[in-house]
Amino acid sequence: MSSYADRLKALREQLAADQLDGFVVPLTDEHMSEYVGSYAQRLAWLTGFEGSAGSAVVLPQEAAIFVDGRYTLQVRQQVDGKDWSYQSVPETSVADWLKDHAPQGARIGYDPWLHSRDWVKKATESLAARGAELVAVEQNPIDKVWSDRPEASKAHLAVQAEKYTGRSSADKRQEIADWLTEQGADAAALSALDSIAWAFNVRGQDVSRTPVALAFALVRSDGTADLFVNPEKISAEVRQHLGNGVRLHDRNAFEAALGELKGQTVAVDPERAVAAIFEALDKAGAKIIPVRDPTILPKAIKNAVEIAGQKSAQYRDGAVISRFLRWVETEAPKGEVDELKASDHLEALRREDPELRDLSFDSISGAGPNGAIVHYRSSEKTNRKLEMNSIYLIDSGGQYLDGTTDITRTVVVGEPTDEQRDRFTRVLQGHIAVATAIFPKGTRGTQLDSFARRPLWEAGLDYAHGTGHGVGSFLSVHEGPQRISPAGSAQAGGDEPLRAGMILSNEPGYYKTGEYGIRIENLVLVVEHPVEGAEKETLGFETLTFAPIERRLIKKEMLSAKEVEWVNTYHAQVLEKIGARLSGDDLAWLEKACAPI
Repeated sequence: MSSYADRLKALREQLAADQLDGFVVPLTDEHMSEYVGSYAQRLAWLTGFEGSAGSAVVLPQEAAIFVDGRYTLQVRQQVDGKDWSYQSVPETSVADWLKDHAPQGARIGYDPWLHSRDWVKKATESLAARGAELVAVEQNPIDKVWSDRPEASKAHLAVQAEKYTGRSSADKRQEIADWLTEQGADAAALSALDSIAWAFNVRGQDVSRTPVALAFALVRSDGTADLFVNPEKISAEVRQHLGNGVRLHDRNAFEAALGELKGQTVAVDPERAVAAIFEALDKAGAKIIPVRDPTILPKAIKNAVEIAGQKSAQYRDGAVISRFLRWVETEAPKGEVDELKASDHLEALRREDPELRDLSFDSISGAGPNGAIVHYRSSEKTNRKLEMNSIYLIDSGGQYLDGTTDITRTVVVGEPTDEQRDRFTRVLQGHIAVATAIFPKGTRGTQLDSFARRPLWEAGLDYAHGTGHGVGSFLSVHEGPQRISPAGSAQAGGDEPLRAGMILSNEPGYYKTGEYGIRIENLVLVVEHPVEGAEKETLGFETLTFAPIERRLIKKEMLSAKEVEWVNTYHAQVLEKIGARLSGDDLAWLEKACAPI
C-alpha cells in the first residue's frame, strides 16, 4: 500500500470483515516495551508517526492519534490531519475519547497482548456508558493487512559477564526466590525484556538501541526458572551460562505454560504485564498476586561494579562528545555541516570504542527550529544545515558493555541573541538546582521537578517533558521506576522514592516553536549526602556526565555566586576526568572550553 491513507482504508475494511466497529492501536509489544522491534511497529506503519510513545483509535468514520507534550509538533509533521485528529494526553485518554466517540452499541477491538489489564478495565467501563463493548481479538487485524511485516529478530543472545553485572544470575534468581517465599507465591511471571535481561545476565539485539532479547520467564520459589525464547537464539555459550537451573522453552510456549499453573500462586506486575497473561492465569485457575516485578528495584539500584562501569563509560563518552563539539565549532561555520552529517560523525567517533555495542537511542540532532521538536529525528526530508548565528541541539548516547550514556548539549554557531542567552542561562540554573539538591530520604522525583523549572517559571516559561528518567546498566536508556517529573504528567510514572544507587538524567530545557531548542542533560547518581546536625538522613546527586557546557550561551550576570562556582568547578572536573583521553587540538580546545567564566 503506497500511502498511509491506503493503509487506514485497508484496516477499516478488515475491521468490517472481522465484525468490529473500531480498533485500538498502541505503540508497544507483548512485553509493554517503550522501544519495540520492527515487527511490532504497527502504529508507525499505520499512521507514519515515529515517536516512542503514542496510540491510535480507528473507527468507521473517524480516527484519532494520542501523544503527549513531547510529540505535539512531531505528530503534526508526520501524521496527516485530514485522516487523523490529534489528541493530547493526559488531557484526553483513549478511554475518555472512546466514551465520547464510539458508536452506540459498537464492538471495539483490542489485542490483549498489547494492553495492560487496568487499561482494559477502564476502556470497558467507558464503552459500557455508550452501550458498546471491548472485544479481544485472536489475531491483530493490522497484521492481517500488513503484507510485508518484518519477522521478529533471530539474533543470538549474549552473556553479560559478571565483571560488568557485579552479581551472578543464580544470585539474582535466588533473591527473587526468597522474595517469592516472603510473598507466599510459587512463581513470578516476568515479561519486561530488561527485567529478563537483568535477571539472567544476558543481552540481545532484538530491539533497536536497547540490548534485550524477546523472551518471557517464570522464576520459581526454589530458585530455578523457565526461560521462553526461540531455540535458534541460544548459543552453546549462553546455554552453559544459564546452567541446569534454567529450563529452556520456545517463546510461543509461554501462554501454554501459564495454563499449567492451576492451583499455584503467581506474582504478576499489573504495570508491566499484558492483559493476556492475567487472562491465561485466570483461565488456568491460578491465584494471582498483582505486585511489582521483583527485579525492578534491584535493577534500578546499581551495585558498586555497575557504578564503576558506568563512570568509566561516561568518561570515555565525554571525551567523544568533546571531540565532537570541537569538530562542530570548527566545521559548522564553513556551511557544509547538516544534522545528518553531524550525527553520523558523532556515531563514527563513538564506534571507535571497542566496548560500544550500539547507540542508546536515535540521536536527536536538531538545527535551528528542528531543535524545538523535543524528540526530533532528522531525515533526508527534514535535514537542515547548521547555519550561522543559530542554535544546534544534540541529544545522544551510547550502549557500552559497562554502561549506558545519555547526554544533551546545546551549542551556538556564530553569535547568539540576548534572548537565547537568557533562556539558556535559565535552563542552566534549573540544571544546577537539581545537580546540587540535598533532600531527605523518602523524597520522590516529583518533589524535585520544580527545582529545575523555577528559573523558567519566573519568566513565564516552561517545557513539556519530564526533567529526569532512570537509566540502566547496558540496558534501557529509559528505566524505571525512578523519575523526576511533574506529578500527574504523562511521563510521571510511579511516585518512587529516590534511593542511593539510582541513576537519573537531569535535563531541563526550553523550546521556542519554529526557532530553536535548548536542553542541558547530564546523568546523575543518587548518593548518601550527610548534613551536619541533620535530623534526617539525606541524599544528593553525584554528576556522572562530563563534557563542556556552552560558555558563549551563559549570561554570567544572571548567575549567583554559587552558580558561577558550580559551573567553574564542573568544568574543572571535566578537564580532570577526560583531559587525559585527549591530545593535540582536541585537548587545547577542551582547555579553552573549560576555562572559568
